[in-house]
Amino acid sequence: MDAVRVALLREVLAGTEWPGATRRFAGALRSSVVPQGGGLLLVGTREYEPWHLAAHLVDEAAWSGTPELTPTLVRHRPRPDAPAQLSVGLGRIEAARRGETLLVVAPTEPPAELLSRVHDARRAGAAVFALNEHEGDLGTLAHEALTVPDGSGLDLDTVQHLVSAAAGENGAPAPRGRGRVRDRLSRLADQLTAPPPSRW
Repeated sequence: MDAVRVALLREVLAGTEWPGATRRFAGALRSSVVPQGGGLLLVGTREYEPWHLAAHLVDEAAWSGTPELTPTLVRHRPRPDAPAQLSVGLGRIEAARRGETLLVVAPTEPPAELLSRVHDARRAGAAVFALNEHEGDLGTLAHEALTVPDGSGLDLDTVQHLVSAAAGENGAPAPRGRGRVRDRLSRLADQLTAPPPSRW
């Protein structure tokens, strides 16, 4: 989903809790990751791997000049012949320590094995974030949780788009210079919406 579609989606959702909730969650995620210089681990369940969120966070990290947002995708069953970036297994969660951030995306309550690993990572000092569709043990373990309940009119994939876009927007400004079109448009929008200077 590109920036224009995200903007249209936010327009449709104006007046609901979702634009603010996703921005708060993304801001907390960014605040956890950026000061540490990175260390974002992203994991789903055995049945649901958050490929799209990983790809969007990589894009947002590049566009916003915030490489710390680039996640390491942790997989339940990495294939031995997979490239390095796709071969990180659940043992990486066990190795998580203070200064690292673990984002768990789960459309259903994760199995006990994953919850146990998340609990161990939290005890070791990692910050735990959860994006899920059902309140349960995962939300209790998380330092920050965003739940997409039934009847909300949204699904987990849509909320992931809003979160990744907001994480990039909340990133550090890109260095001055020619920059990207997106950066220039953002600065122009800021200038056009700024209040007029005071005469006093």
